[in-house]
Amino acid sequence: MINTETTLFSGIVDLIEKLDPKSISAERKTVLQPLADFIQAKVSSKEDVRINFICTHNSRRSHLSQVWAQTMAHYFNIDSVFCYSGGTEATALFPMVAETLSRSGFEIQTLSTGDNPVYSIKFAANEHPIVGFSKKLDDDFNPRSHFAAIMTCDSANEACPFVPGAERRIPITFEDPKAFDHTPQQAEKYNERSLQIATELFFVFNQINS
Repeated sequence: MINTETTLFSGIVDLIEKLDPKSISAERKTVLQPLADFIQAKVSSKEDVRINFICTHNSRRSHLSQVWAQTMAHYFNIDSVFCYSGGTEATALFPMVAETLSRSGFEIQTLSTGDNPVYSIKFAANEHPIVGFSKKLDDDFNPRSHFAAIMTCDSANEACPFVPGAERRIPITFEDPKAFDHTPQQAEKYNERSLQIATELFFVFNQINS
């Protein structure tokens, strides 16, 4: 059920209402379905839903997935969802990810600078912000058990055939917008990937009966 009293920022709501889940292919829906099934099973048994999105560097796709999943959970009024992200190694959240989210209606604040900056990523007026920074998948910031590990890139999927503590390991990979870094198409391609991830996670959370 959509949260009719949502405190989501209006720009984010406008974007969500323009998404077209019908554009998702049948093959891709098959890839996404295990995540929906995991969430539904947890919600039905009244358990917390912990989802850790994992990519090699925890710099782009895993952060976009974490942010959009937490946002969709709020949009569909599923309060028991807690989203995380991590990598097989830690680098830094790529600045274009923060810029892309900002253009999508999120409020972004830089909490610290340096080699691995920390960002506050706020999607709703009355909700805790998501803390965005690059970390390894087993970082203390992430859950140790009872979570689904979502492998968002092929290299992490191949490098981590086993994720310690994960109840489910689900590959949902996305093309890396990094290929367009420092080109005239950079902003367009990051936005394209963000919208794909938002659309697919809308499809997932729209199935959940809470």
